[in-house]
Amino acid sequence: MQLPQEQAALLRAIVAGSTLKVHRDIEGNKDYVLHALDGGATPVPAEVAAGLVEAGLLDSNKKFPAATFWLTERGQAAVGERP
Repeated sequence: MQLPQEQAALLRAIVAGSTLKVHRDIEGNKDYVLHALDGGATPVPAEVAAGLVEAGLLDSNKKFPAATFWLTERGQAAVGERP
């Protein structure tokens, strides 16, 4: 599967141990943030994360106000983590 560079980089960061979260407010605004193991946080464009969810490569626990994402089986296969 050929992914755009930003999406592939996001998947690799998750495999390396970073955590992708979506922070939502009561009005429905969403901010996607990649939390690194060293404590740093990097904003992620919504279309990058949403595209991976729509492709079935990421899923989340759908919690409010911050949901945590993980690689689906399809996402693991896309980054070579599963056969």
